[in-house]
Amino acid sequence: INQLREKVGVMYGNPETTTGGKALKFYASVRLDIRKSEAIKEGTEIIGNRTKIKVVKNKVAPPFRSCVVDLLYGEGISREGELLDIAVEQDIVQKAGAWYSYKGERIGQGRDNARRFFKEHPEEYDEVERKIRESFLAGKVEAPVDVEPADEEEDDDEEFDLDM
Repeated sequence: INQLREKVGVMYGNPETTTGGKALKFYASVRLDIRKSEAIKEGTEIIGNRTKIKVVKNKVAPPFRSCVVDLLYGEGISREGELLDIAVEQDIVQKAGAWYSYKGERIGQGRDNARRFFKEHPEEYDEVERKIRESFLAGKVEAPVDVEPADEEEDDDEEFDLDM
C-alpha cells in the first residue's frame, strides 16, 4: 500500500505518481489502483464505500482489468453486493428502474435494499449463488465420455511384472 503524489509541472499525461522510485514499480508483481467512488449509507450513517479497483500491473495474470466492489466497514468486500451484480448481469435477478426482483417478487428498491435482502435471507442467497455457478459452468464443462467398464474377470487375472 502506497500513497500517490503529484508530479510538479506535468501538463500532459497523468500527474500522479507513487513514491519509492522506479525500483518499487519494477519489482512489484501486482500493482492495484484502489479509489473510493461513493459512500454506502444506512440511513444517515456511512457503513462503507463503493470502491473501484484497477489492475495497473500484473506479472501473474492479465493486467489492466477493473472492477467495482462494495467495501463495508468491519466486514470487507460485500459478497451479497457481488452476488447481486452478477445475478443482474446473468438475468437471474431482474432490475426495472430502481427495483430488483427475484422469481417475480420484488426484493428491494435500490441496490442497498436488495443487497440487504440477500444478507437477511441466506436461503435465497444460496439459491441465487447456485444458479450463478450453474450458468458459468453451462457449456464450459464437457459431459463425461461414456466408457465401457472393463470385464471383471480380466482385471482379477492380470498380474504385473515390474522387474527392472
